[in-house]
Amino acid sequence: MSLPLPRFKKAPLHINSILEGFRILHPIGIMQGRLSPPVDGKIQSFPWLTWEKEFDLAQGAGFDLIEWTLDQDRLYECPLLTSGGRDRINRIIKQSGVKVQSLTGDCFMQAPFFKAVGPRRSQLLDDLKNILESSAGIGIRFVLIPLVDDGRLENSEQEEALLEGLYGMIPILEKTGLNISFESDYEPLRLKEFIGRLDHNYFGITYDIGNSASLGYEPKKEIEAYGERIVNVHVKDRILGGTTVPLGKGDADFDAVFAALAKLDYSGPFVLQAAREGDECANARKNLRFLKDRLIRHFAGKV
Repeated sequence: MSLPLPRFKKAPLHINSILEGFRILHPIGIMQGRLSPPVDGKIQSFPWLTWEKEFDLAQGAGFDLIEWTLDQDRLYECPLLTSGGRDRINRIIKQSGVKVQSLTGDCFMQAPFFKAVGPRRSQLLDDLKNILESSAGIGIRFVLIPLVDDGRLENSEQEEALLEGLYGMIPILEKTGLNISFESDYEPLRLKEFIGRLDHNYFGITYDIGNSASLGYEPKKEIEAYGERIVNVHVKDRILGGTTVPLGKGDADFDAVFAALAKLDYSGPFVLQAAREGDECANARKNLRFLKDRLIRHFAGKV
């Protein structure tokens, strides 16, 4: 017997509505799990017990989107990977008005197919195919493969193994309209070279503000190098060479980032992936205001 769907309040005035005399056109989302207590002390993981409730919380806070998170652990138990689960997700999306346009595949970082060989590689590539097809089933447009931490490319052999696997996914991307995007620790010109090897119709970049700040990269140079391939932006702050901190407390130059994106006429989503600070919902609202202030400053026009 299926469980009852959450009861949603009337949708609030969303971010892309008129706000303080300005219009913000970019969809704004929050990373799944950031509206719930941490799972097993992790900063980011799938919120098994509260994922449905988060749509209600996101709607009440004024978010347009939730970015789905997917872990390798219990991969095929995740609602996204089951037919009944996708049906339920779609019903909740319809009732709440909060869409899922992007997915962060931490599973690809936890078990990178481009570092595996033989049957294990084949299994992980099958997982990727299943994830892509399942993602299309709930309206996801961007599937992120993080090329950082355990998923970082350590040599040219791994890069070639990655590209070989991705080329095999193009028929699925063509059929579904999906885009595979990447976060990377490559320096700007190296990342431009890498993404240039992949068709812009199917592959792009998720620009992570905090990760770039931690690596000491200059936003203007990054966005000039590969900005036309950016399809999604993760909003967080980090200390140079260090960890995630509250927005505005680290070394991210948000004004430089938003100015460069505005010059580029970037029109894609922004997804909050900020540091946790106790009260998750209050923190999300505070971070949303921080983000909207920057968008108004750099993007919005008077109406």
